[in-house]
Formats: sequence, C-alpha cells, structure tokens
Amino acid sequence: MKYRKKPAKPRVTATAAPSAEERVQHAPGGLKGRWLVNSLSFVLVILALIIIFVSVGISNYYYSTIRENLKSRAHNAAISVRDNYTETSYDQYYNGIGQYVLGYEDKDKVELQFIDSNGRILRSTSALTADSNPSTEDVFRALTEEAVCSWSGEDPMTRERVMSVSEPMYSSRDDLIGAVRVVSSLKIAESQITIVIMSAIAACLLFLVLVIASNSYFIRSILLPVTRINEIARQIAAGQYGMRLHKAYDDEIGELCDTINHMSDEIARAERMKNDFISSVSHELRTPLTAIAGWSETLAAVGAQDPEEVMQGLDIIQKESCRLTQMVEELLDFARIESGRMKLEMEVFDVSLELYEAVYMYENLLRSADMTLHYSKEPGHYFISGDRHRMKQVFLNIIDNAAKYGKQGGKIEVSLSREENMIIVCVRDWGSGIPEAELPFVKEKFYKGSSKQRGSGIGLAVTDEIVTMHGGTVDITSKQGTGTAVYVRIPAADTSAGTIPEPLEEIE
Repeated sequence: MKYRKKPAKPRVTATAAPSAEERVQHAPGGLKGRWLVNSLSFVLVILALIIIFVSVGISNYYYSTIRENLKSRAHNAAISVRDNYTETSYDQYYNGIGQYVLGYEDKDKVELQFIDSNGRILRSTSALTADSNPSTEDVFRALTEEAVCSWSGEDPMTRERVMSVSEPMYSSRDDLIGAVRVVSSLKIAESQITIVIMSAIAACLLFLVLVIASNSYFIRSILLPVTRINEIARQIAAGQYGMRLHKAYDDEIGELCDTINHMSDEIARAERMKNDFISSVSHELRTPLTAIAGWSETLAAVGAQDPEEVMQGLDIIQKESCRLTQMVEELLDFARIESGRMKLEMEVFDVSLELYEAVYMYENLLRSADMTLHYSKEPGHYFISGDRHRMKQVFLNIIDNAAKYGKQGGKIEVSLSREENMIIVCVRDWGSGIPEAELPFVKEKFYKGSSKQRGSGIGLAVTDEIVTMHGGTVDITSKQGTGTAVYVRIPAADTSAGTIPEPLEEIE
C-alpha cells in the first residue's frame, strides 16, 4: 500500500485575537435605534434641502418680482417726464417733476424720487426725503454707469429694509440730467417670505412626525416577531425542543418562523432518536454481556462435567462476543464518520468476489433460520476503485438487515448487474416492508422507526456513508406487506487499457 507524502504545514504566526469590542459594533437602542437613526438621517437631509430650496426660491421670487415692478415704475416715470418737461428750461423741468410727484397715484405703495446729476433728491412723494442725499449704491451707479441699477438693504435715512431701483434720466437732447428712483419697503414682502418658510418648516416637521410614527409602527411589526423568535430560540437552546412559532404573515419573517419551526421539529426528532438510540444500544449491549456473564458463571460452576453443556455455553459466548464486537465496530465507524476520520484503503478490485463472500457467509446462517438465499450474477468482471473491506461490510450490513426484517417472507434474493458505467447490487426480501412515512428517514442515524427488531439504528447510516465515499448511492424501495429492495450503485473502474492499476494511496 502506497502512501502520499504529506506536504509540510506552513508556519502560522500567532496573532492576538480581536476583543469583543472590536468584533461587535455597539448599537445604542438596538434594532429600533439603528433603524430610526439610519432612516431619519436620510429624511432629515432631504427635508433640510427642501427647506433651503423653498427659502431660496421664494425669496428670489419675491425679490425679483418687486425689482421688476420697481424697474417698470421707474422707466414709466422717466419716459413721461422726459416727453413732457425737458424740452424748454430747467424751471419747466423742476415744476414738471413737482406736478408729477403730486399727481403720482401709487405714492401709498412706493416712494418716487427725482434726483439731480449730483445725487441730491429734487422732488419726492415723501416730504421727509426731499432735498436729501439717499447715499445708496443704486443712485451712484445709475449716474456714473448710466444704467438701471437696483439695491436692497437698510435705508440710511429711515433705517428700514427697502429695495430701490434708479434709472438715469435724459433731456430731450439726450443729456444726463439726473435719475428717477423708486423705493419700496420690504417689510410686507419679507413677512410673507417668513410665513412661507415657516409653513414649509411646519410641513416638513409634520412629515417628519409621520415618518417617525410610520417607522415606529413598521419597526414594532418587525421587532415583536423577532423578539418572539429570540425567546423561542432561547427556549430551544435551553432544551425545550419542539417549541413552535405562530406564523402571522407570509413574508420574510414568516419564512424565518417556518425555518425555526422546522429546526425545532428536527432537533426534537433528533433528540428522540438519540434517546431511542441510547436506550437501544444500552439494551443491545446488556443482552450479550448478560449472556456472556451468565454462561461464564455456569461453566465456572459446572466445570467440565457435561461436555455438551460446555460446548453449548462456549458457542453462545462466541456468538454473543461476535455480536458485541460487531456493535462496537458499528459505533466506532459511526464515530469516525461523525468526526471525518473515516478512511478508505483504495485499490481496484472485483467487487463480485466480496459480494460472493458475504452471500456465502450468510447462506448457512439463513438456512438454519428456515430462509433461502438466492444469488444471481450477470457474466463478466465488476471492477471498482475502492476499499474491499468496507464494501464487504456494506454487503454484510444490507444482507443482515434483509435477514432481520424480511424473515417473514422466507427468502432473500441478491443480484449483481451492470448498467452503463455503474455496477448495481440489489438485495431483495419479502418481509413486512417499511411504512411509506418512514422510508425517507431509514438512512438517517439512530432511526429505527416502528421496528422492534434488535439493532442500534446506525448500520444503514454507516452503509450509506461508505457508499457515498465511493461515489455511489444507496436507494431503497419498499411497500408494506410485499418487502424491501436495496440498490447499491457504484461507479465502475475504467479498465479500458486492459490492465488492472496498482493499488492507490490511502485517502480520506
């Protein structure tokens, strides 16, 4: 037997394990707190952008509307005065603008001012500002740049928030003679802007309250089932197997409830099977040990006086010892499978030889139990790559099961055949069969179903694992009252080259 040289293991440098604080992020408030923080942060940013957009937009709208209105009034005043009062003399112009100011209809809404070329107010609809200097940027720029200019801010004379528009005014000969200035208070406009902004803030706050309320309701609809799931999981972890959750909704939480319920049922079933297994193994171990101990005491007391009784006792001790050894081997194999230490000594061999030896071993035993064993094999060789001893163990386990559960039928048939690249071994009995509800579980560990026959309930699980490690399958068909058929399918070895390969290395 060849062995593959194992590669040297790389040296691993020990590093400090992360602390619990490094591995787990703290979440103040739990799931609800994280949900509210994450969702509300996004909502608050959106609402803040909305308030800023509304504030800037409504302010620009009001200011631009007032500015355009003032520009229109200033332009109309400048055109009217130019056409009527600037063709003759300065006195006519001065008197004309005085008459225009006195007859100005919108003096209760805006203040109209006529300014000379030096920036001094000549006439105004407000007597308080006449003969004064407005000293605002719009007047200076209108006179120097000869363009319509606007300005908003605190009036230097009245200390009131105003907006003013100044338009240069020309004589009929296109000489710059001053400017027309229209001033409007921003008090009403800014109060309206404030009302709109406060309304937007109130609407956003109301929306935020609705979002918090809806989020709280939604979170509660999630947290309550999750909390219940956590409680049930704790109870299951504490050993209360079989606990079930009520499924309220057919959603992800409902799917989680189904999964927890299925897990609980499976754990409960596994726990029952484990307890049955312990009870069964205890009984199975006690029976041969009792027989061995009893006959040992009998033989020690009787001595060699009765050779027939001695031979009978030794025969019983031998059979029970073999039975005990077989049970221990099954337990050891099961432990190896569970820990992943089951190993196969791989080689290419004719599986028909191992099957024949298993049939031959049981033929005489079954004959003494009034059962017949028929073996049929199609001509040819049946080479597979595997462990011959483990495969023989598989055949012995299956035939032993057929003998135990098919005793009522009185016969067992074993056949060997080939189907394409698969080798098929079939063991058929005519016993009572397996109930349909138990059939999906017969290959599971510890499972014995409703059967009262002796056994640990792990033999078929070990058999299935060995066949799976060979790349094959174990399929069972059964019907109550007509018997059971077990099919072992194993991939055939490739012998197309005409030679049988040397034994391979040991693998897990």
